[in-house]
Amino acid sequence: MAAVAGVTGPGGPEPSPAGAAGRPSGGEPVRVLVVDDDALVRAGLSMILGGVPDLRVVGEAADGAEVPAAVAAGRPDVVLMDVRMPRLDGLAATEALRALPDPPEVLVLTTFHADEQVLRALRAGAAGFLLKDTPPAEIVQAVRRVAAGEATLSPAVTRTLIAHVTGVAPTAGGPDPRRERALRQLDGLSEREREVAVALGRGRTNAEIAGELHMSVATVKAYVSRLLTRLDLNNRVQVALLVHDAGLV
Repeated sequence: MAAVAGVTGPGGPEPSPAGAAGRPSGGEPVRVLVVDDDALVRAGLSMILGGVPDLRVVGEAADGAEVPAAVAAGRPDVVLMDVRMPRLDGLAATEALRALPDPPEVLVLTTFHADEQVLRALRAGAAGFLLKDTPPAEIVQAVRRVAAGEATLSPAVTRTLIAHVTGVAPTAGGPDPRRERALRQLDGLSEREREVAVALGRGRTNAEIAGELHMSVATVKAYVSRLLTRLDLNNRVQVALLVHDAGLV
């Protein structure tokens, strides 16, 4: 992940908006790989996405084990990834993909609103999740947002998911290892970076953060990119989970 231009360290200058996260559009369609063990689901998603001018389905896979070859062949920008598949599940496939140089973004497909496997996929680097009954227009918008470097979870869904799946109580009378690790990871942030991170933890959009912290949306995007680099994370959902683990929201 490339560092943001102008970043020199915790006390460095304001990040430049030119380094904001997101793929350059260049007028090219967003390339999408559809991964699901249900042939009807694959066909339906491919039909929905293939009918949109700025999206292009570059391949399908029926199992996580088929994903590496499909990614190498189709070079997708976004992978729609089913969670439950018979041989290699979506979690293992996501972890393998996110370990690659310049990996595609991953959108998890699930039938559950807040499933433990979804959380694990988000921690592994997935950009968000879609329910399989999501309306077609919202699926299209989600793919566009992910390709542009935005999270696919609405603020309400983000808060619900994080509250549901990270509410693991510490051992009675003892420290909470997850909280301590998260606090150490966040320790080197500047005050402004921490404010942006906490806003992400509250499920705020870039526009909402800009209004609350009195900065431009472009500057917010630059701060998000800077946070991802400094925290060695893949996307804003992981920042939100980290902040929640630290007990800051």
